[in-house]
Amino acid sequence: MSPTAEKPPYTLWQMALYMLRLGALGFGGPVALVGYMHRDLVEERQWIGDADYKEGLALAQLAPGPLAAQLGIYLGYVHYRVLGATVAGIAFVMPSFLMVVALGWAYLHFGGLSWMQAVFYGVGAAVIGIIAMSARKLTQKSIGKDKLLWAIYLLQVAITVVTESEVAWIFIAAGLLVWLLRAPPKWLGKGNLNGLALSQLPFAAALTALDVPLLVQIGLFFAKAGAFVFGSGLAIVPFLYGGVVTEHHWLNDKQFVDAVAVAMITPGPVVITVGFIGYLVAGLSGASVAALATFIPCYLFTILPAPYFKKYGKLPGVIAFVDGITAAAIGAITGSVIVIAKRSVIDIPTALIALVTIILLWRFKKLQEPFIIAIAAVAGLVLYPLAKP
Repeated sequence: MSPTAEKPPYTLWQMALYMLRLGALGFGGPVALVGYMHRDLVEERQWIGDADYKEGLALAQLAPGPLAAQLGIYLGYVHYRVLGATVAGIAFVMPSFLMVVALGWAYLHFGGLSWMQAVFYGVGAAVIGIIAMSARKLTQKSIGKDKLLWAIYLLQVAITVVTESEVAWIFIAAGLLVWLLRAPPKWLGKGNLNGLALSQLPFAAALTALDVPLLVQIGLFFAKAGAFVFGSGLAIVPFLYGGVVTEHHWLNDKQFVDAVAVAMITPGPVVITVGFIGYLVAGLSGASVAALATFIPCYLFTILPAPYFKKYGKLPGVIAFVDGITAAAIGAITGSVIVIAKRSVIDIPTALIALVTIILLWRFKKLQEPFIIAIAAVAGLVLYPLAKP
């Protein structure tokens, strides 16, 4: 019921410095980031026990929230409880937040210049290839040969492609379905929690429909988005597209793809793209509100269940519920590849860039995404003037 009791072999300040460094230099997406944490904190420095790491990783996969950020928060919690979780979370997110705000400023001031349009012409196409390969890896790892999960996955792909948005309640329904079919509950605590979450969705939707200040709308929308990001930060992409572009019309298609590209070229969690989007919508205050609203649910979903996770995290019903949600989330990511590709792959050069990206990531497993983004930017600078009518 309590975190590891022995005296930690490190100070909170040392953990904060490590998370700052990881947030500033950690490229490669959520899978790479959680791998760095295991290598650095468990194997090399031995600050965190392997059992604590695995429990944190399991909780991060179970609860809504970006995987790497939640694991970092949990590792801060292990020895220093709520204060450690808070410090670790802020330190991990802050470097990439500052980067995307700076990029947002540059985008607004120089976005009209031909060189920046050319850069994002190439980068936007490469992003499609990166997300496609990430979706493939997640599908292989989490879906496997499970027929029930495949059915949920394919249904969610179809729904995402047809509606061009993400329907939040389908995640909960998928989790409940697998739970009821594979581990019929003897208690209904989790079901009550899900019912509560479902009951909040119409309320949140009604609030965002009212004539409320823009920052309040931003806060409400991104809080809901943060509450339904399961596993990979890429899961937020279709959810954001449906709200930011289709529902609220805060950004157009091109701006949204550019926002995803910014997330790919910066270190830290992919979800930090919300800061860039918030900046484009309402400046620095919009970026701050969007980031806080997105990460507060992830933070709460980590520190509140953390003391009880040792006891309940391995229950068959909980595992089944997570499996169902994960299948739906990966289906949404895969569907979003098709939706966004229709806006980014607009001609032969962009199609070639996306295809080459997929081939490179397929052939070279350890190739870092920022390297590919840099090549795509150069390709965009060369090809955009030729392709421009």
